[in-house]
Amino acid sequence: MNNHHESQHRFGVDTRAVTVGSVLTASGSIIALTGLAITASALLGAVRKLIRDLDTPPGEMAAVKLRQAKHASRAGMAAWQEAANGRS
Repeated sequence: MNNHHESQHRFGVDTRAVTVGSVLTASGSIIALTGLAITASALLGAVRKLIRDLDTPPGEMAAVKLRQAKHASRAGMAAWQEAANGRS
């Protein structure tokens, strides 16, 4: 009597469905990772080509912009000091 009640309340797992689901999940993951790798490769190639086609290399352009910012900062500071001295 006890065995009959226990067998009705057992947790049953369809191992075939779990196996099929696992295989499909693994296959989908492999396909997704392959797509991700292809996309990343294409984007990286496009960025490299873009940088190669630039008239000024990015490092040189950054150095020019830094010099311009320093010059503008000095000019602004000098103008501020002149204005402050003129008021006194």
